[in-house]
Amino acid sequence: MVRYTKEHKQETRQRIITTAGRRFKRDGIDGSGVATLMKDAGLTNGAFYAHFASKDDLVDTAITEQLHTLHTNIVEQAAPGLAGLEQIVRWYLSPDHRDNPVDGCPNAALLDEIARSGDTTRQAYTDGVLRVIDGLAARMTPEDPISARVKALSLLGLMAGTLQLSRALTDRKLSDDLLAQGLSNALALLDPKLRP
Repeated sequence: MVRYTKEHKQETRQRIITTAGRRFKRDGIDGSGVATLMKDAGLTNGAFYAHFASKDDLVDTAITEQLHTLHTNIVEQAAPGLAGLEQIVRWYLSPDHRDNPVDGCPNAALLDEIARSGDTTRQAYTDGVLRVIDGLAARMTPEDPISARVKALSLLGLMAGTLQLSRALTDRKLSDDLLAQGLSNALALLDPKLRP
């Protein structure tokens, strides 16, 4: 019997979380079975329960990880203040983000399924998205980010809804026009002077 180190087990667990997050964003939570998720990670189904108690446990963990990645790679890396908010909005409502949901935000890819999920998944989402929102709010009003929390949630809702709709349209020009209008609306919400 082969014994693996703690590091190997953690690396394997992280590989499952990362590949599951990508698969969920591509095929949805309901459209991603454990067998497919484990195949994506290069593992057998039997290895799943050494890392997670259930698929819901993996979903909660993957959503947490996806939102952490969004916060770390996009929100924290953006310039400070309004300039950073503009960078985030322009990235979010870009054709590249629309065309690559696997590498993008879990909000636009999974929000409808998260809303129908159980309490633990919705709590994992709430905890993760509030971290993202607080990062946005701190750029909106650094002196009082709590007062900007609902405005930041509204901004995210506008962006996620626009991105979801743009992904659903088969008319590429209409989809591009929708992204452009969503960008204009989001920038105007931040500051009317930013409207393109």
